[in-house]
Amino acid sequence: MKKTWRRRALAAALAAALALAAAGPACASGTEEPAGAPAADAPAPQPRTLAPEPAPQPAAEAPETRTGVAEGVYEAPGGDDWNWKEDLSVKVSADAGGAQAAALAALPCRNALLVCADTGDVLYEKDADARVPIASITKVMTLLLTFEAVERGEIALTDAVPISQHACEMGGSQIWLEPGEHFTLEELVKAICISSANDAAVAVAEYVGGSEAAFVDRMNARAGELGMQNTHFANACGLDAEGHYSSARDVAVMSRALLRHEEILHYSGIWMDTLRGGETQLVNTNRLLRTYEGATGLKTGTTSGAGVCIAATARRDGMTMLAVVLGAPSSAERFVAAADLLDYGFAGWQLADVPAAPGLAAQLPVTGGVSAAVELRSGAPAQVLVKKGEAEKLETQLSMEKSAAAPVAQGQQLGEIVLTDGQTELARWPVSAAFGVEKMQRADAWRLLWQSAGSAAQ
Repeated sequence: MKKTWRRRALAAALAAALALAAAGPACASGTEEPAGAPAADAPAPQPRTLAPEPAPQPAAEAPETRTGVAEGVYEAPGGDDWNWKEDLSVKVSADAGGAQAAALAALPCRNALLVCADTGDVLYEKDADARVPIASITKVMTLLLTFEAVERGEIALTDAVPISQHACEMGGSQIWLEPGEHFTLEELVKAICISSANDAAVAVAEYVGGSEAAFVDRMNARAGELGMQNTHFANACGLDAEGHYSSARDVAVMSRALLRHEEILHYSGIWMDTLRGGETQLVNTNRLLRTYEGATGLKTGTTSGAGVCIAATARRDGMTMLAVVLGAPSSAERFVAAADLLDYGFAGWQLADVPAAPGLAAQLPVTGGVSAAVELRSGAPAQVLVKKGEAEKLETQLSMEKSAAAPVAQGQQLGEIVLTDGQTELARWPVSAAFGVEKMQRADAWRLLWQSAGSAAQ
């Protein structure tokens, strides 16, 4: 207990500094580390706690470093003399297009992707399929499995989660959990979303999966279900480990899956909160929440192997953009890159309503079936992503059978909707049978005849 008190006490000044930094424009507020400090997800732990009593001990008695990744900060390619502004590997490729090249020519990161979260349209990518460490962006999958378990009714956010010795041994960003403590699942979700706490992530993984190893198996299985071909997880929190990697595209895939659970934005959008009755202060690692209009989340990450990363979401005019930035040289450049990508998306595109297909009926006649008609289901979405100013040009055309001969299978395509801008085809969607219609047999005919006769007699 003495060591625990000492660690929390020595962290008091740092917690206060982080809180003050949140209000000061000159400070890099919201990052995993105070301005000028080493990256915190991977190196020595930087607790955000308020000391109870008494006052902190002298700095000479530094808190012990818990096990985690090796000490140090992100090493950029080329060593200390590397300058991302002069490195052609971080430039947009020549075939990216004039406007795109102009907007993102000096994007300071190793890998990137910009996607409209509402539609899945990819607007920009840079080496988006490379397998790289992703640091605490890993926690997107941890949170996804957690919210899916809540949705299925297997667990509840009000559940009391026990803390194991294994969870307490996580290095990097943490809330200094102690064995035997209990927190609600919601409190631990807050610690993950706001402060990127590794110990909280592992505690949640153990509660949801039974053990971290079993939970990691679930993570990999879910990644496969989502089609994440360049991802493999080795832990639930994102600390550098052999065989632990993902890609910018896969990060976008699992981030979009998480965004379907709208409650995540409540937690990822919290700037500051507390735990342990106010003793432990949480400060969000995502500075964009305070500096970028419409920012809603989603997850930051930093380790020696991954560099400085972010999956950033923002919503404007009813549209959500998702920018994935991996391997930035610094926290500031991570936010710059994400903001540039988001700006590019909001400036160039908008969501537009898909015009109703002319002549599309609710049903289609069926010949020779047990039912005289089949209900139709349109595959067209309610909205599509278009370049700004193009919404008024959208038109739809319908190609449809006059009737269908039984048997009709559920999902059988019976027509097609074509979207154009008046000249160029933009998309095609099927019109299909909402349910199946069996071919009428003699027994069916007699049954229908008797039913008809009975109705007439009444």
